[in-house]
Amino acid sequence: MGSVLSRPEVNYVPETVTRSVKLLVAGNFGVGKTTFVSSISEITPLRTEETITEASIGIDDMAGLGEKTQTTVAMDFGRITLNPQLALYLFGTPGQQRFVPLWEELARGALGALVLVDTRRIERSDEVLSVLEERGVPYSVAVNVFDDAKRHPLEEVRDALDLTPETPLTALDARNRTTCLQSLITLVEFLFHRQESLL
Repeated sequence: MGSVLSRPEVNYVPETVTRSVKLLVAGNFGVGKTTFVSSISEITPLRTEETITEASIGIDDMAGLGEKTQTTVAMDFGRITLNPQLALYLFGTPGQQRFVPLWEELARGALGALVLVDTRRIERSDEVLSVLEERGVPYSVAVNVFDDAKRHPLEEVRDALDLTPETPLTALDARNRTTCLQSLITLVEFLFHRQESLL
């Protein structure tokens, strides 16, 4: 699989593309999904962010989110041409529990999902993983390493999330395109190998 390290200015799907894949970028509130899609998309990403208002007090858990002032209310959308033949369409889900019905709609037709995790609030990942498992959406997990977060060995994260040995687990910085790309390639390889094994 070829690698794309710099963001080309592309607004159209190259004529060489023969396959496209829908993927979710999922995770709980404030885990970095919008940043991830913005970092990796080769097109200007579509964002549906709104300013967090007092109306979210008591509804959205803001603990540990510092100065977060905006939240995704529908989805983020981006695209990356992973190699000349393959285009990935990325749909970032909103993170709040009240948007679970929207997660389920966005999951329709998705080949799989990349679930971002924040180790400072790891227990909040359980709900996202449960929704994907209930809908039969295969996934890989990527730890978004925040500057002020304690570093944990990936095997400790695997144990904390009770992931199967087959579930890919990587680490990334959602602001860094290279690490985002590596986690995305890991997911795509996992999904394609999984499809081949089911044939």
